[in-house]
Amino acid sequence: MEFNSDTLKKTEKSGTKRDELRGKVLTLKDLVDYQDGTVASRMIVNTKAGSITLFSFDEDEGLSEHTAPFDAVVTILDGECEVWVQGVTYQMKEADTIIFPAGVPHALSAITRFKMSLTMIREKES
Repeated sequence: MEFNSDTLKKTEKSGTKRDELRGKVLTLKDLVDYQDGTVASRMIVNTKAGSITLFSFDEDEGLSEHTAPFDAVVTILDGECEVWVQGVTYQMKEADTIIFPAGVPHALSAITRFKMSLTMIREKES
């Protein structure tokens, strides 16, 4: 899957659906379902400061190499994947977290079906 700003725009759910999640204890991996042969996503927070999007990847799916203008924090919620950050490969599993620095090439690929949380930090530190 090609990753760009449109990818996150396509994950938009109505504000009402996101509002239903506020003030509740959530199990993030239960908020996005696996779909055969594809990547599914659900945005649960979207503000000027950043966003949180949940993704599920079927086996052998992934996101091609790309960069983002802001830091991105990825936490694996279920399953296993491989990530590449500026040419270095890491194996990740449930509960592992990595920070993709702004402007640095990165990609990921499913080893097994996996789910992840992507937190984009939009505002730069001063």
